[in-house]
Amino acid sequence: MTIQLKTFIVSLPLLTGIVLTLANPWPRAALADGVDRIVAVVEDDVILESELQKKIAVIREGLSRSGTEPPSGIALARQVLDRLILEKIQIHLAEKSGFRVDDETLRQAVQQIAQKNNLTPEELRSSLRAEGIEYPDFLEQIRGELAQQRLRTNQVNSQIKISDREIQHWLDSRGKGSANPNTEYLVGHILIATPQAAPPAAVQEAREKADKLIAELRKGLDFKQASLSSSDSSEALKGGDLGWRKQSELPSLFADIAPKMKKGEIEGPIRSPSGFHIIKLLDQRGGNVELITKTHVRHILLKPNELLTNDDARKKLESIKARIEAGDDFGDLARGNSDDKGSAVKGGDLGFVTPGALVPEFEEAMNNLKPKQLSEPVQSQFGWHLIQVLERQESDDTAELLKKQAQDEIFKRKVEEETELWLRRIRDEAYVEIRVPELAPEGQAPTTPK
Repeated sequence: MTIQLKTFIVSLPLLTGIVLTLANPWPRAALADGVDRIVAVVEDDVILESELQKKIAVIREGLSRSGTEPPSGIALARQVLDRLILEKIQIHLAEKSGFRVDDETLRQAVQQIAQKNNLTPEELRSSLRAEGIEYPDFLEQIRGELAQQRLRTNQVNSQIKISDREIQHWLDSRGKGSANPNTEYLVGHILIATPQAAPPAAVQEAREKADKLIAELRKGLDFKQASLSSSDSSEALKGGDLGWRKQSELPSLFADIAPKMKKGEIEGPIRSPSGFHIIKLLDQRGGNVELITKTHVRHILLKPNELLTNDDARKKLESIKARIEAGDDFGDLARGNSDDKGSAVKGGDLGFVTPGALVPEFEEAMNNLKPKQLSEPVQSQFGWHLIQVLERQESDDTAELLKKQAQDEIFKRKVEEETELWLRRIRDEAYVEIRVPELAPEGQAPTTPK
């Protein structure tokens, strides 16, 4: 069962009968009987063999339910270990940068996970227990993923800028009629990565590996299997599946290539700073222009600081909400209390906003409100919000819709590309010691010296 929470995904195999004790995922010589040994050291943390085994079990179960045959034990173990290493590095950086998740935020996150899966918090806890997942372990997983999401928002998302020229280029390219802007493409992706400032020999080796893999794929090698066993992309454990995307949502590196491909066709290697990419057009489908719903919304924002703790900010908003419900004017309270100075002078009014214009936490809460209804305090990367929807209206303003679509999709594309580069960079810069030689990446020594 896949459980979604706002902008990140938690894989939780509820009620699937998963067995966490599997056959050895790598050669028996690499195992130490009866000893939960250290598989890898990541900065000042470790990855234990039991931790890796459990993660492999979850991935195997997910692949099995999707009808995908897992790759060989050693190939899957390497992929999963690399994923765990990246998670440890991000958690380390989040803690170092002060991105801590307090208990109240964690409680709300768990409550939303339960609600999204039509469970009460107690039913969620029982389901976890039935699957052999300890509740404290689950909480730490959620806490870690929230911290990672905040770190990525700070390190990647907040740094992305979109120029008017980029938007105009997007609009011009769609105006040429080369492809229906609403056509969606299902693309498979494999990345053969190269480290930062890789020497020419390493680049050539990666190119040759990509060329060899392309030849095998064109002879009939299953693309999902190739991705699971060989790809360095973050989608590797999903068989390289990028999901259904419009042309403008595809990574810019091959956004103009995929629409010209035939179903089943393979293209590559495509060079980028990350390495060499291989893509396959798995399928495509048409789409129709849709009306958009604009929402007239206002809010009061409180930002925690040295004098106002996170918990105090939430409680203060609860008090403000009670005052509004008792008859006080929202606009007056926004002008006197909101830390969003741009909207505070307008009584907290953000005007009519289109889908995707606001951060996910805010937009999700806003979409669940009826006109004139007040939200509970909602936390985002900016602080705590009290939200009120004033009205909604349908819009068929094609020009505005396309411009907003351009902004959203350029942003998503840039986030994806920059996140991939950022993940490779922090991986290269981190201290990582892999203590099981069989699990070291091909062509690398098992230990990365400090």
